Amino acid sequence: MNSISTALFPRSPSLAAIGRRRLLSESPFFIPPWYWRYAKKSSLRLNPMASISTDAEKPQKPWLLVGLGNPGKRFSGTRHNVGFELIDYIAEAEGIAISTVSFKSAFGKGFIGDVPVMLAKPQTFMNASGESVGALVSYYKIPLDQVLVMFDDMDLPFAKLRLLPKGGHGGHNGMRSIINHFKGSRDFPRLRIGIGRPPGKMEGASFVLRPFNREEREELDFTFQNGLEAVRILMQEDFNRSATFVNSAKSLRAL
Repeated sequence: MNSISTALFPRSPSLAAIGRRRLLSESPFFIPPWYWRYAKKSSLRLNPMASISTDAEKPQKPWLLVGLGNPGKRFSGTRHNVGFELIDYIAEAEGIAISTVSFKSAFGKGFIGDVPVMLAKPQTFMNASGESVGALVSYYKIPLDQVLVMFDDMDLPFAKLRLLPKGGHGGHNGMRSIINHFKGSRDFPRLRIGIGRPPGKMEGASFVLRPFNREEREELDFTFQNGLEAVRILMQEDFNRSATFVNSAKSLRAL
């Protein structure tokens, strides 16, 4: 058959060719011709063989919960160490052992609900807290919005809690050190624990190293219960719900 007759009367596909096309179209790996036409025009350049991933398949980054204080018996039970005490309270309630020393911190890993957490109490003394916290964040690649720092605050009434998404150091040397090691970033949440103002003309440096009396200790233990619940809400729900709970919680004295 010459070229003119071929153009007018194109050859019909053989039975073998029809069979091959049918097998291809029924194959799970068959990519239809329309896909390539679409992909050529589309800027997305879709990959039909790529598996669809979900957020559930991605490993969940842990939260780092840090309590600030000074190591050693001399400072145990003082106002400057309420961050340490709240971390210990959370650890006991959630069954997390703070039994190792890592990156200059007393350190433990566990879960709050189904959320992985790491609990840390820097052992560098308050003014150098950032050395420990900065190293932990860098090594474990923890996003700053998942670093919750708990510390004492003289600007809050005694046993009052305040949860904030970010902020400055407010004159607190431990927070100042952490911000410096975060390259100046203040974008991390913090739970402030009120210890009240020093009486009379007492200097702040002396006041923060004073222990609590019996009445203050009872009220502080009640505050730690609220702090634990706030952390649970933060882990299981979201920041706003936790902040609403914290900022509306009443003290033991008010109740």
